[in-house]
Amino acid sequence: MHDKRSVVIADDHAIVRKGFVETLMELEGVEVVAEVGDGLAAIAAVKKHKPSMLVLDAAMPMARGVEVYAEARRWSPDTHIIVCTGFTSINLLADWLDAGVDGLLLKSCEPDEIKLGFQTVLHGSSYVAVRVQEMLQQSTGTAELTDREREVLALIARGHANIEIGERLNISPKTVEKHRANLMTKLDVHSVAELLVFALKEGLLDEYTQI
Repeated sequence: MHDKRSVVIADDHAIVRKGFVETLMELEGVEVVAEVGDGLAAIAAVKKHKPSMLVLDAAMPMARGVEVYAEARRWSPDTHIIVCTGFTSINLLADWLDAGVDGLLLKSCEPDEIKLGFQTVLHGSSYVAVRVQEMLQQSTGTAELTDREREVLALIARGHANIEIGERLNISPKTVEKHRANLMTKLDVHSVAELLVFALKEGLLDEYTQI
């Protein structure tokens, strides 16, 4: 009889964890050894259990998904890691693939595809959701933003005025306004509301407030 494949589920939404558990229980020889709701608990669970697979949310409180990913690789290099995210930013999805995750799913995927993704990664192969593949193929590339522009964008999206942003970044309000104008031009948007939509898609808001 083969040993069971162990799984740790890390997601800050209980209903999502429940759905993942139910899906995994449909697979033969799988045991969920831990369910956690924040990044630090995820790292601790991987360190303790050294599971066959980690199902990882891209954004959680206490430690970001990328931090959990790095620590999981450090403490349990043989653990297969599949990211399941609500983010649909092409750049962020591409970053996860570049980082070397074993699987990448969207939370909007149909249950059958999530099950297929789990099964594929558990058996040592990689899996990328069909929708993610389509998005990457169709992408014409997002306008390249500088690190400073991304910082300004994130602060605008959180509702900070130019003076506040300038104080936080140690630049003048006039420079902030210049960055704001550059952002509008590069992203072809014409209002703060449109900037907010972009920031949400790009994951520039506080991670644990995301889906």
